[in-house]
Amino acid sequence: MDAAAPKTSVRPFSLKDAPSLIERVWPAQKISVETKREFDAHGAQTLTPLGSYWKGRKRLVYVRACVLGALLPATEYPERDLEIFEQLMAIDDRAFLARETKAKPSDIARLAIAAGALREEDLATFFSVRRVEEPTQEDFSAALSGGRLDWSCPQEDQERLRLAAYSCWSYLDKVSRCLRPEELPESAYDGIWADVNDHLGTSALSMTELVEQLGIMRFGHRPKVGDTFCGAGSIPFEAARVGCDVYASDLNPIACMLTWGALHLIGGGDLVKAQLEAAQKRVGDAVDRRIVDLEIEHDEQGNRAKAYLYCVEARCPTTEWLVPLLPSLIISRIRKTIARLVPNASQKRFEIEVISNVSAVELEAAKKGTVQGGALIYALGEETYRTSISSIRGDYRLANGETRNILRRWEKSDIIPRENDVFGERLYCIQWITKKTLGKGRQDTFFAAPKPADFVREAEVNRFVEERLHSWQADGFVPDMKIEPGANTTQPIWERGWSHWHHLYAPRQLLIAGFLAEEIAKISDENIRGCLSFDRTFVAHNSSRLSQWLPGTPGRDGRAPSADTVKHVFYNQALNTFYNFGCRGFAMVRPEVGYFKYKDIQGIGTIETKPANKLTDDADIFITDPPYADAVNYHEITEFFIAWLRKNPPSPFADWVWDSRRPLAIKGDGEDFRNAMVTAYGNMTDHMPANGLQIVMFTHKDASVWADMAQIFWGSGLQVMAAWYVSTETTSETKKGGYVVSGTAIPSTNSLSVR
Repeated sequence: MDAAAPKTSVRPFSLKDAPSLIERVWPAQKISVETKREFDAHGAQTLTPLGSYWKGRKRLVYVRACVLGALLPATEYPERDLEIFEQLMAIDDRAFLARETKAKPSDIARLAIAAGALREEDLATFFSVRRVEEPTQEDFSAALSGGRLDWSCPQEDQERLRLAAYSCWSYLDKVSRCLRPEELPESAYDGIWADVNDHLGTSALSMTELVEQLGIMRFGHRPKVGDTFCGAGSIPFEAARVGCDVYASDLNPIACMLTWGALHLIGGGDLVKAQLEAAQKRVGDAVDRRIVDLEIEHDEQGNRAKAYLYCVEARCPTTEWLVPLLPSLIISRIRKTIARLVPNASQKRFEIEVISNVSAVELEAAKKGTVQGGALIYALGEETYRTSISSIRGDYRLANGETRNILRRWEKSDIIPRENDVFGERLYCIQWITKKTLGKGRQDTFFAAPKPADFVREAEVNRFVEERLHSWQADGFVPDMKIEPGANTTQPIWERGWSHWHHLYAPRQLLIAGFLAEEIAKISDENIRGCLSFDRTFVAHNSSRLSQWLPGTPGRDGRAPSADTVKHVFYNQALNTFYNFGCRGFAMVRPEVGYFKYKDIQGIGTIETKPANKLTDDADIFITDPPYADAVNYHEITEFFIAWLRKNPPSPFADWVWDSRRPLAIKGDGEDFRNAMVTAYGNMTDHMPANGLQIVMFTHKDASVWADMAQIFWGSGLQVMAAWYVSTETTSETKKGGYVVSGTAIPSTNSLSVR
């Protein structure tokens, strides 16, 4: 703390003309580490369960730092300003008393001794020895190394020793061992309010009270944060969580849906949690009963299917044999299970046996399947045949350079390949859950080749879906939308001939999705129906013909084993087709009770589907993460989800435009991109007060993009007040403590404060 700063640094009646903290001082080093830590949490992040397919969401700790940095004043005592900011962010030293929960008393003692804050001969003053009533010094020394010390001193002494112990860790080490700020309860901030209020002249006892008071002092009302490129909703969610009113818009209705889910589902607290979980159970039980009644997921012994494995088949032009296209013959490394191809000369095709507990040599040999390096490769007797997949597909080029192939374009009524199609499809393996372990937390499974009765069940599923496809499509329960060619969306058309979005789903997947949609439609509460829409997108994302089968791996070298599983579709930002894919049984996609981490949102939120240049709402602070340069084509890939919801959206989304509106999307680079951005940011400038602030986040390592952004802000009537570089990847410099890095060297997120 600055020795010259009085305890009460500032008691302003108004902050109207005061500069914001983020314009003068901001701990980019610590924010970098916290941002990277949140990124590394992956599925444990608060908003990820809403839609892991949206890869570009900003981290909540980064957003909170921007919101508070914009509201807090920069005074004549910058060190004190920074100290208060770090307390509010829970990134100061004392915050780790709440954030660190795993270090044992013995760990603290050893570290405190290393820090010089404790002598080993004084252990008896602060600790006891577990299961020893009158320990000697030797007992204490043994317990110190053996991890058997317990606290026996007042809380004040415990905190002093813990702080001393934490001083032995770098900031990166502390963060990697501790809870993230987003995981802390409100009570973790109880001890800071006297200090905060003394500095700011406020009377807050919570974050939301402080934000409202700062907003009144700066803008005359509770602050409102706007985001016109809201994406997955991180910015409006965190702004609302700290107490701001928010305005969010995006051209993409899926982005708006994710933002709605962040504010109303995740932010709905215990009330929404109770209502949603009751609805999920009701829907899940109803769908399960229908599947059980159809007898399509159980075998004669009562085992239930967990996953179905399918593969593409193609006829070799040389031998006219029908050959399964399998890049690998390994089904499970954990269970040492492989597929074995057995020639059937009379039918000119291969039977597929499923063999478990094979030798290490056999498992290694099974790594190579019938698809290698873009070619079909297989052996008959001593002859090996090789044909490129492009030849089988019949790729050719026209005189004008356009490429085509001979694949039949599927029709709207198709759900499986036709007999004469170039690429067929077959079920070749089923993963079963044993009857004895159904419904238990730990289930036993085994793999088996399908039997004749399984193919009868397959035929029943196909018949059932064929009969209901038209009505389900008319009701909006399954897609009927065409796939429009594009940078991402041409791939399934070209590689499989699929012309409509429902072609990306096998009949079993359509059946589960149709049943789920029918049961959700019976829920009377419109908001809860909106929340249940996320279960529909979960099914769409996790069980598709684009869902890769990933064999599990045994644990080794200290790494935990990974389970055999069906991968979700958007593990990267593409529509990848596979020669073999996994279909989840209902147990693997059933609406999951307790899937979300609920928070309480206090702010008022408005969400609209409109382009940034059509903004009509005012905001005091705009925080945006705009499209730039080589941005992901979300406007294309989210058509994958738009197709599922557009015809029958729940009431909360009913007035939105359920179309990707590709021509309106700001994308790419060049003059058109810059002009569109100038228009968007100029519109935001027109809808903020004279003392308003904009914070712009963008991630790129090309310095020319930074120059473009600076010109865009200048053309929008804005002035750049400060620039902060927040590293989103751990580097050697981060580990040394030099967290401010140049975005031209590595991918980094750059915050610009503009007025």
